[in-house]
Amino acid sequence: MHLRSLACWLVVFSAGTAHGAGEVTVEAIRKGEFIEVQAQVTIEAPIAIVWGTLTDYERLPEFIPGLRKSRLVSRHGSSVVVEQSGEARFLMFTFPIEVTLEAVEHPRSAIKVRALSGNLRHFEGGYRIDPQPGGRLVFLQWIGTIIPDVSLPPLIGEVVMRMRIEDQFVGMVREIERREALRRLQERDPSAK
Repeated sequence: MHLRSLACWLVVFSAGTAHGAGEVTVEAIRKGEFIEVQAQVTIEAPIAIVWGTLTDYERLPEFIPGLRKSRLVSRHGSSVVVEQSGEARFLMFTFPIEVTLEAVEHPRSAIKVRALSGNLRHFEGGYRIDPQPGGRLVFLQWIGTIIPDVSLPPLIGEVVMRMRIEDQFVGMVREIERREALRRLQERDPSAK
């Protein structure tokens, strides 16, 4: 009962994080053994910046918390294979993550991702990128389903996966914002780096 109360408190405590033009919202729900996580934000940045950040596979560890390694293994047309390793933390527990992913790119609109191997029993999802009317804002969404390799009690599993995806998503949003701020600075002053 104490763990359930703690898990509920953590879900309420970390319900949203403000960034850019909108607020990052993240939800996790259990559907049988699957944990479905959705994250979304409306951000002020051109599609090219959003797409370039999402597909900068080898530099992901520089701005995604908990990700130690991301190595591009192969590219065949719109299909990319990436090896990643890192960890998810919750309270005093650490869960290592080792996974080989296939990402299928639909340029400037979506990236579908699925685990080919690793220590996640199931991982599938993707990013959706929708430009908003007026051309200044982009709606960015992640929806995915996960079955961790470790058995996590009800509610704890949702909290752990939600926090992991939120950390990654917020890291991605911050990097998009950083790159957009740099682009604007260079637009005003071409000598700025």
